[in-house]
Amino acid sequence: MFIGHYSAAFVAAAHPKAPNLGTLFIGAQLVDFGFFGLALAGVEKMRIVPGFTVMNPMDLYSMPYTHSLLGALIWAAGFALIIGLLTKNKFGALIGGLVVLSHWVLDLLVHSKDLTIAGSPPKLGFGLWNYPAIEMPLEIGLTFGALYWYIKATKPRAKSRALLVMIAVLLALQAFNWFSPPPQSYEASMPISALIAFVVAALIAYWLGQGRTHRSTGETS
Repeated sequence: MFIGHYSAAFVAAAHPKAPNLGTLFIGAQLVDFGFFGLALAGVEKMRIVPGFTVMNPMDLYSMPYTHSLLGALIWAAGFALIIGLLTKNKFGALIGGLVVLSHWVLDLLVHSKDLTIAGSPPKLGFGLWNYPAIEMPLEIGLTFGALYWYIKATKPRAKSRALLVMIAVLLALQAFNWFSPPPQSYEASMPISALIAFVVAALIAYWLGQGRTHRSTGETS
């Protein structure tokens, strides 16, 4: 799951009390921000095993701090706390925390058995990365169905190309994820590239959110 994680951000941003869409994009990938950062530091572990799953050669064999349910809850609570302190918006903080937690739930669908409850076995994962005919339409459907929900709940404040740029970038990122030649070995450029992609997507989401207001309140989304 890559751009599918942003479906939670789009749905959440449709609520008038939600944080800006850019903030929610960060929340949607926060545990992966953490994982790739910790992988660069050698704290959490991944390796490339060609054919590990049909769609993804990454063996994510040690992720106790980010991809355990307990770890995701801690990341979610921290994110919610920061939003609450900065905005004094308790409901918006709750929304942000739930978006962070959604990452673990969506990963449970696609990952092989590498997720945990508290960092130790049993390991969990329904393994949809082994079933492209299911995973690919599911990811596209979740993402763009949620984007449609967000667009219906908001309206543009002025003419902007942000929505078209967002659609193009999401499609480009997912196409690269699915169709680029799979790596044969782990290199530091992999987590760095992922982190850059997350930041670019969040910046575009912020641009999109700043240019739209909620139909029910007129507040910036």
